[in-house]
Amino acid sequence: MILTGNTIFITGGGSGIGRGLAEALHKRGNQIIISGRRQSHLDATTKANPGMASVELDLQDPESIASVAKKLIARYPKLNVLINNAGIMQIDDAASVIDDALLVATVNTNLLGTIRVTSAFIEHLKKQPSATIIYNTSVLGYVPLAITAVYSATKAALHSYVLSQRYKLKNTAASVVEIAPPWVQTDLMGSNNEPRAMPLAEFIEETIGVLGTDAQEVLVERAKPLRNNPGRNEGALVTQFNDSMLQQQS
Repeated sequence: MILTGNTIFITGGGSGIGRGLAEALHKRGNQIIISGRRQSHLDATTKANPGMASVELDLQDPESIASVAKKLIARYPKLNVLINNAGIMQIDDAASVIDDALLVATVNTNLLGTIRVTSAFIEHLKKQPSATIIYNTSVLGYVPLAITAVYSATKAALHSYVLSQRYKLKNTAASVVEIAPPWVQTDLMGSNNEPRAMPLAEFIEETIGVLGTDAQEVLVERAKPLRNNPGRNEGALVTQFNDSMLQQQS
């Protein structure tokens, strides 16, 4: 991905990894628009980064997604990069009754909301000379954390969706990239000062370095041991499998 001269929309850009990516890409000369539910976080981020824009967005509300997408496409016709970063993470117990509110909120935000955002922008992005759709998933999509089973499951589902969308867009100007972070020092699960987690600044620096290549998966070194669990050749297998299915239908 070319790291300069883009118009980039980042969900969940008011804190954590989203803000880190927004600020790093802002410094590289991109027009950045961030979104989130908490206006105070958005205001703090844009105030610290003159020229950055923001918009409130509720990923659990399909009408909010549709409205924001329509507004941004009209206001920023050159918008060519979408970074799906927003998500929520809560402790659950897969060996017991799952709290329904937790289940619905997590699936709506992390999975349905993310797919809806991409769907709302996809036709616009396909018309750009070059476009990139980025998903911030997690290594927990490959090796789940049992105490956050629902969160881990949504990230596994997003990873699967990425593979399908990348295959479907392979002959277009739109590329699909997945960032799979390890444990990073952010607000999620109160990990800001967790010594076992990767410092946010270190994660952002290493991630930007990989993002600037043609890699379809952006993995920092700390993420690779868990990512290697299912093997990194699955993309080739997905292509081979889908090509064979299409040949059988023709």
